Amino acid sequence: MTNDTTQSTPLAGTIALVAGATRGAGRAIAVELGAAGATVYVTGRTTRTQVSEVGRPTETIEETAELVTAAGGEGIAVRVDHLEPDQVRALVARIDDERGRLDVLVNSLWGGDHLIPWGKKMWETDLDQGLRILDLGFRSHAITSSCALPLLVRRPGGLVVEMTDGTTEYNSGRLRENFYFDLAKNAPLRMAFSLGEDLKEAGGTAVALSPGYLRSEMMLDIYGVTEENWRDATKKDPHFAVAESPAYVGRAVAALAADPDRHRWNGQSLSSGQLAEVYGFTDTDGSRPDGWAYFIDVVHGGRDATADDYR
Repeated sequence: MTNDTTQSTPLAGTIALVAGATRGAGRAIAVELGAAGATVYVTGRTTRTQVSEVGRPTETIEETAELVTAAGGEGIAVRVDHLEPDQVRALVARIDDERGRLDVLVNSLWGGDHLIPWGKKMWETDLDQGLRILDLGFRSHAITSSCALPLLVRRPGGLVVEMTDGTTEYNSGRLRENFYFDLAKNAPLRMAFSLGEDLKEAGGTAVALSPGYLRSEMMLDIYGVTEENWRDATKKDPHFAVAESPAYVGRAVAALAADPDRHRWNGQSLSSGQLAEVYGFTDTDGSRPDGWAYFIDVVHGGRDATADDYR
């Protein structure tokens, strides 16, 4: 007899840490893990009493935790600056003390969009600004993995997801905006590969994962639209027609975490659109956008097709 509860909550009993869950992909990943039944520790620097340098006070880790719980899981908000090793060690010690295990680590740390030096050469970019991008983009990931992996590998089967922007296929041979941003978003691809090698003996899996053209809260604000009328933004940017909601990549992580055969992806660069075709999940509107395929084939490759052909 089929257990419907098990089907609807395949991650019941799973302990996850989503580092960088204040907004965007990180928040959606936490919520979708919660919807699958997981207990999710959500971290970030913006709380209801303290705002990070990103300057978006309405998006807090407390709200993310509440959304996780409302979705059916258990959300636990912990303010952590992941560039401070002692804070990360304290977080991991708390998870160990309260749960005794860690099954899923999602490194969704970033918060550097406001620092991107658009149109500037490397030597034209303020050095401190550039180094801050590198700190946010991959030093924070390295610190978090170093502190959290001893707990994750205590049990076989752990999953590490390195969130980034762009797949290996797309980023190869293309400069991603600027020297520093390019390094920050390509480093997690190599991190996933390296961690995958390190995790093999422990029976763990590491992957790099990128959403496509993400309709994050910040992107919606930039275009002056909401999730309800987001297609109006295509008047400014026709390519936005292939955009995906943050929930889409959240569902990708939940599907990976629930897959007993996920080790087949170890060390690989993946995308939400790619995994949707394999696992069968959809975006909130029922479509399956594949943003990176669209940009490779149509925007850069000249294929005669529209964004709707990639939904």
